[in-house]
Amino acid sequence: MKIPDIRRLSIKYWLLMVLLLGGLVWLLLPRSKPAETVSVELGKITQTIVATGRVATPARVEVGAQVTGTVATLLVRESELVKRGQLLLTLQDDETLANLNQAKATVTEAKARINQLKLVSAPLSQQNVKQAEANLKLAEAEWQRTQTLVKQGFFSQARLDEAQRSLDNARAALANARTQATANAPEGAELALAQARLAQAEAALKAAQARADLMRISAPFDALVLSRNAEPGSIAQPGRVLLTLAQTGETRLYVNVDEKNLRYLQPGFQAFAVADAYPNQRMAAEVYFVSPAIDPQRGTVEVRLRVAEPPRFLKPDMTVSVEMVVGQKEQALRLPSDAIRAIDSDQPYVLALRDGQAQRVNVTVGLRGIGVVELVNGLQAGEAVITTALPVNAGDKVQAQARAVKEKGFEPLTGRVR
Repeated sequence: MKIPDIRRLSIKYWLLMVLLLGGLVWLLLPRSKPAETVSVELGKITQTIVATGRVATPARVEVGAQVTGTVATLLVRESELVKRGQLLLTLQDDETLANLNQAKATVTEAKARINQLKLVSAPLSQQNVKQAEANLKLAEAEWQRTQTLVKQGFFSQARLDEAQRSLDNARAALANARTQATANAPEGAELALAQARLAQAEAALKAAQARADLMRISAPFDALVLSRNAEPGSIAQPGRVLLTLAQTGETRLYVNVDEKNLRYLQPGFQAFAVADAYPNQRMAAEVYFVSPAIDPQRGTVEVRLRVAEPPRFLKPDMTVSVEMVVGQKEQALRLPSDAIRAIDSDQPYVLALRDGQAQRVNVTVGLRGIGVVELVNGLQAGEAVITTALPVNAGDKVQAQARAVKEKGFEPLTGRVR
């Protein structure tokens, strides 16, 4: 009767030992961790840079007066389009107008003096020379006749002296007539002096006209009137802004891009933009300038874009969002960005799911879309990669749950990032 009891105890003992050993083994064996995985897919990827900025005009000017005066007329209002050379406003200054009229009268007088010299004085001087030459001949003949008669005793010496005086006067008159004729000739001093006076008068007229022109302010180019800061009767002074104009023509967008994206930017890149006020209206644009300088305060670089066909609603200084396409491939190996670890380091890597275990694989990344990244090498299409959604380390046994790859991007109509 005792032997069976001993056997029963031995069997129970061994069963207990087996259970303990099995439990110990189960505790010591590595457990599988839950993990989210995605598959490497072959598809299209587009790398873009999104930035915000404002609508800019080719030029903006603040129109003011260079002289002090009263605003007489103001011919434009805000939001009005003006053409180059169009009169914008006029000033009233009686002194300037009087000086201009005086300068005009002086020019007229100087021109009349030249005409007088050419048409009257010069011909008259020539006639005077001829008359003086004739008088001299008569005086010489009279002197010869008187001298002969004095020798013959018919006239006294006093009569000869009188004839001599007449001859001297005739000679002096001829010399004076010739001098006057020379002065009035086309190359003479009188005409040169008159022409100099005309030049002075014309210079004074130009100065007066220039000052008078300052009383009429015209548009320097085709422009949009942004603001009107004066009314008729206002006092205009140098330095006071009367109108603000924005030049029309090429529409530009100025945006600030994070400097980390500088290596991707270059002129010629295509882009599109939307105004915050009109999120459903998309417009095409093109990069034409990348600033060579970095803003040290904000860590950004200025990028300028042209809008070839700007919509009518676009206004200066509007806020816009811009997406610039800096790279695109139709067929590329791609993964969600949260599946790549240390993506901004010198050696990014992934945890690939191989034989139920997380294995570290170094990769090289290429284009970066919104939420998706191109793999240049390291993996092949169809391989499963563990995301960072749950904590998993290299070498861990994992229990995977697949997730689909979906590239994010701009919605084609609204321009909003999705």
